[in-house]
Amino acid sequence: MPRLIPRDEKFFELFRQSAAYLLTAARNLEAMIISYDRLDERVSEIRSIEHEADMVDVEIRLRLERAFMTPFDREDIHELSSRLDDIVDEIQEIAEAFLIYHVERPTPAAVRLAGILSAQAAQLSEVIERLEALNGFARHLKQIHELENEADGLSRSAIAALFEQPDAMVALKYREVYAHLEEAIDAAEDAGEVIERIVAKAQ
Repeated sequence: MPRLIPRDEKFFELFRQSAAYLLTAARNLEAMIISYDRLDERVSEIRSIEHEADMVDVEIRLRLERAFMTPFDREDIHELSSRLDDIVDEIQEIAEAFLIYHVERPTPAAVRLAGILSAQAAQLSEVIERLEALNGFARHLKQIHELENEADGLSRSAIAALFEQPDAMVALKYREVYAHLEEAIDAAEDAGEVIERIVAKAQ
């Protein structure tokens, strides 16, 4: 029987837009750290993406205020939008940290962490694409968790190595970069956990 008051399905399109901005930002960050050139230009591009992602988050929040029926719980829509936006915010913070702190060159650990973040963004994009069907993304969610576990071990090793850095200022710069990378990777896992809760409620 059709619903007398249809659900607002626009949220799925908005989440796809949000995931697309996230993936673009993550890949741009990874490319920046690998090539490590044109930093001003690359950071500016990431800032622009972050601004566009913010606009999607705002539209989701405004739509939540107007929608009578939503595809799933309002608090889950709000939290998923917030988590996706948090990741892009952290990506901007990471990019700006390299610029603000005049980091001479990224460490191999920073390069790998950026690669993990980019891989998580790709997996989240796959999950969001399947969100409306609420099916077919278990392996993608599992991969997001596995990538976060890999990042945990790598971050601990990278931070431990900083204690061998003779220049305290250099060590502090890298610690800031690692901290933002950790925050972004954790936020990606948080987004995956929100989707897991959505699926659990729907079953």
